[in-house]
Amino acid sequence: MSTTRRDALRLGLAAAAGLLLPQAGAAQDARPATRTIPSTGEAIPAIGLGTWITFNVGDDPVLKDECAAVMAAFFEAGGGMIDSSPMYGSSQAVVGYGLGRLGSPRALFSADKVWTSSGADGPAQMERSRRLWGVPRFDLLQVHNLLGWEAHLGTLQEMKAAGAVRHVGITTSEGRRHDLFERTMAREPLDFVQVSYNPLDREAERRLLPLAAERGIAVIVNRPFRQGALTHRLAREPVPDWAAGIGAGTWAQIILKFILAHPAVTVAIPATTRVDHVRENVAAAAGPLPDDSLRERISGHLRAL
Repeated sequence: MSTTRRDALRLGLAAAAGLLLPQAGAAQDARPATRTIPSTGEAIPAIGLGTWITFNVGDDPVLKDECAAVMAAFFEAGGGMIDSSPMYGSSQAVVGYGLGRLGSPRALFSADKVWTSSGADGPAQMERSRRLWGVPRFDLLQVHNLLGWEAHLGTLQEMKAAGAVRHVGITTSEGRRHDLFERTMAREPLDFVQVSYNPLDREAERRLLPLAAERGIAVIVNRPFRQGALTHRLAREPVPDWAAGIGAGTWAQIILKFILAHPAVTVAIPATTRVDHVRENVAAAAGPLPDDSLRERISGHLRAL
C-alpha cells in the first residue's frame, strides 16, 4: 500500500469523523426512523451496523481506518446499534479502534454476544469483549446461535440485575434451530432476539416475529442482503419505477424498507465496507415504508429474478 493512498484514506477518516460535529447553518437532513425497545420503552435507530466479515481486517492500519470511516459515516447519518461477536475474528478490536478514533459517540448502542459452549468460560469472554470495544458496559449481550444458552442466559440475567449489561437476548442465523429458538423465546425473559429475515428468507414471519410481538421482545434482523449475495445479484437489475413511491432509490433500500415494514422488527443490521453504502442503508429508515400489498410485490419480484 502506498504512503499516498494510506494518507488519503486517513484524511478521509478525519473528514468523515468531522461530519459528526454540527455544521453551523447547515440544513438538517431527514433523520432515520427510530423504533421502541418494548421492554424498556427506549428509542433506537432502525438501521444498525453489522460487523461479520466486513470488520475482520486484522491489524492492517489502512483497513482499520476504512472501518472507522464507515463507523463515522454511520453515526453522522443517524445510526446507533453496532453488533459484533467473539466469532467475528478481529471485528471487536476493530470496532474498539473506531470508537476510540471517534471519541466514543454518544449515539452508540453496543451489541455483542457470548459464543462458547462452556458456561464457566462465558464471563471471561464477555469481559474480554468489553475491553476490546472499550465501553464501560454493553447495551446488549446475546447468546450467539444458542450455544450454551441455558448457562449463559442465567449469567446474563444476573449481570443485568447487577447493572453490568442493559439488555439480554439470543440469536440465530440462516434459519437454524427455530424450534428451540421459539421455545426459548416463549419461556425466557428476553429483551431482544436476532434472526435472519429478508424478502426471500421469510420463515421468521411464520412463528418467531409474531411471538416476539406477543412477548414484547425487540427483533434484530441479520443477513438482510444474504451476506451481499442478494444485492450483488440485483446490481444488474433496474430499480422499479414504483420504488420512488416509498423513497427508495436502490435495491438495498427496497430490501431494508421491506424488512422494517414488518411491525415486529426493531433494527436491521446490514454490514458494509463502504461509506456510501452505510449512508444509503441508514437512509432507508427515513420516509414511507411499503404496505402489505407492496411487500408481497417486492418478495414476488425478487423470487421471479
